[in-house]
Amino acid sequence: MTPTTLILTLLPVVGPALVAAAALAGRRARWTDLAAPASAVLILVCGIALVPVTMHDGPSVWGVLRADPLAAYLLAVMGAVAATATWSGMAPRWADSRPDGWFAALMCLFEAAMAAALVADNLGVMWVAVEATTIATAFLVGYRGGRSAVEAAWKYVVLGSVGVAVALLGIVLLYAATGSAATLSWSALVSGSIPMDHGLTRMAAALTALGLATKAGLAPMHSWLPDAHSQAPAPVSGLMSGVLLSVAFSGILRVQAVSDAVLGPHSLRSLLLVAGLASLLVAALLVLTQRDYKRLLAYSSIEHMGLLALGAAVGSPLALGAVLLHILGHGLAKASLFVVAGRILAAEGSARIGDVRALLTRRPALAVPFLVGMVALLGFPPFGLFVTELGIVYAGWQQGLGWAMAVALVLLLVVFAGLARHTLAMTLGRPGRSRAETAHDTVHSDTVHVDGALHGAHPHGGRHGYPDGPTAPLVLALGVVGLLGLAVLPLREVLTSAATLLIGGTP
Repeated sequence: MTPTTLILTLLPVVGPALVAAAALAGRRARWTDLAAPASAVLILVCGIALVPVTMHDGPSVWGVLRADPLAAYLLAVMGAVAATATWSGMAPRWADSRPDGWFAALMCLFEAAMAAALVADNLGVMWVAVEATTIATAFLVGYRGGRSAVEAAWKYVVLGSVGVAVALLGIVLLYAATGSAATLSWSALVSGSIPMDHGLTRMAAALTALGLATKAGLAPMHSWLPDAHSQAPAPVSGLMSGVLLSVAFSGILRVQAVSDAVLGPHSLRSLLLVAGLASLLVAALLVLTQRDYKRLLAYSSIEHMGLLALGAAVGSPLALGAVLLHILGHGLAKASLFVVAGRILAAEGSARIGDVRALLTRRPALAVPFLVGMVALLGFPPFGLFVTELGIVYAGWQQGLGWAMAVALVLLLVVFAGLARHTLAMTLGRPGRSRAETAHDTVHSDTVHVDGALHGAHPHGGRHGYPDGPTAPLVLALGVVGLLGLAVLPLREVLTSAATLLIGGTP
């Protein structure tokens, strides 16, 4: 690994960790509000810079770290999505007159842990990094306080810990399967040069994938996700849905590559097909009857993780390339939507879909990005998710999985109908008074409660006394999703190289 590659690989991990330490030291300093966005931008810059380096020099390993096109691409995706969530979500923190370095430090540690999981070559180190995300996000989910938030945090800790414990057992068995080689290096495991016990490898791959599927929000291990995402502050929800789920899923892709190298192609296909279709079914059933718009977005995340699982099950270069591009599109769209949902909650004083009506008439500054984000999430052309979903389905038909793709299309149609119905009801429904406005007139107060903080008519707030927040990151993120279908050609080389790595080839 060259010095440049090493620096670009280490900085996304070390940089946010150092910023977190500085935020703790200056807990009440105003600059701590910028800590998480700055760390996200650092990760984005390092990921973008690492892409051409790894494309030119090829994969390289330094100790327990690995730099390759897959890690570089995912770092860039993570940085872009994290920047969207944290930059857009700064308004609730700025509206509070008391900057909180604890919140900033936890966000930076969360980003550092996810970056470490992406650049880890040793699967044991990857597991440690994924577990570290559990520790950081547990405090972030319950950050705003209240019974529901604390309950969601505990549920997340318990179920997440069970999942990572199962993954740890799988990794231990994988280590045992290597025999005298005694290694967990992903580079060595996928090379096919290590004689491994097939029985142990099969069990290890299944257990590790199942454990990581809990963190990825795949059914039936998904039950923590709606509670955690609906109770966490909006930027945290955006990070968890847009980045954390994808980081955990990238671990599944790495384990699948090891399993395919040792046991033959498509060794985890049945498991991934079941998890993917089950996730789509759960999302379809619960989206239709959902009454909370933040939980609605959470169930949409389960749907999209199910799509990723189907693409991984197909396992062709086209399918895996579509999966990687889908991670980018979904991450940007979902981070934007969670931020907007947080602003709607601040403005309306309720997370119930039935309490939010005629947003397009009453609050167009909130309704427009919400509508555009939902249109992107539903896969309308020309948004990039239309291209990626089409790519996954077409690749499935090519690989003889037409029956699974047909079932998936039916379930996607149900999810589409549910999301569209709720979105139109919120934005085009009959006008009415929000709970926040009613409460304001009743108690003659100038504040509403959101994410555990009181936000009144603050200089950084909007005309209605709630924080509008920066619009530039939302415009940029949704603009990228809109152009993602056209960006396939510029990204084709890196996507092909990353997909080739996952099927055991040389980029």
